Amino acid sequence: MMKKFFVRRLIVVALVFAAGLVVLADTIRLKDGSVIRGQIVSFKNEQFTIMVGSGARGRKSRITVYMEDVDSIEFDSAGNASGPTDDTSGNTSQPTYQPPYQQPTNNQPTNNQPSYQPPTNTQTNNPPTSSNPTFFQVNVRVRADNSSNGWTNSGLVVRRGQRLRISASGRVSLGNNRSATADGLPNIPDRDKLMRNQPTGGLIAVIGDDNDDFIFVGRGRDFVAQRDGVLFLGVNEGNLSDNSGTFDVVIEAEASGSR
Repeated sequence: MMKKFFVRRLIVVALVFAAGLVVLADTIRLKDGSVIRGQIVSFKNEQFTIMVGSGARGRKSRITVYMEDVDSIEFDSAGNASGPTDDTSGNTSQPTYQPPYQQPTNNQPTNNQPSYQPPTNTQTNNPPTSSNPTFFQVNVRVRADNSSNGWTNSGLVVRRGQRLRISASGRVSLGNNRSATADGLPNIPDRDKLMRNQPTGGLIAVIGDDNDDFIFVGRGRDFVAQRDGVLFLGVNEGNLSDNSGTFDVVIEAEASGSR
């Protein structure tokens, strides 16, 4: 047991040392099948801190991933750190990051239950985990200004049907001596905001950058993804040029095969 623990520590030290030499962790694959592209900047308390997004526009996002959720890390010595935030060129490669369904056998028994002959075994085949899905956490700071066209790349590639729980805290400045929490200001008219029927300055989300299916998150929301793609977060306001501050956002994503 101690030998396993020692070997595990050596692997972690090797990963951190490799990240220090190469600087950029191009691809971080999680055990649930999700993929994060970015740069590992530190490892502490068994957590990797990863910078994602393009620095060309002065906009990056910081996320934290637990070591136990990481399946593999691929380092790119070429220094290609451009993420999905770089126009459409980065997004064309995103479908290649779609996580393989490594545990389809977990779903097959539920479909094959009628073929099971012994009734006693069918009772044991009803896993209690179906009511207790597993979630992994991603932390993101969402800027309120117009950097990167007003969208913060969470670095999380979600799948259609995946359940997401998002909560937000903090307060941002909307200019003109106005500030708002993630719930926004309901009585401020703004014809240019993306979601006209939702409060101005509130936290919003979108999956992928090729659609207008915006989602109002506010201080918290639990929803199921309707498409595959990268999760982006932003502020529901038309004029972002005079904004400042950030929302602290926690994303909990359902792990693959937990249902």
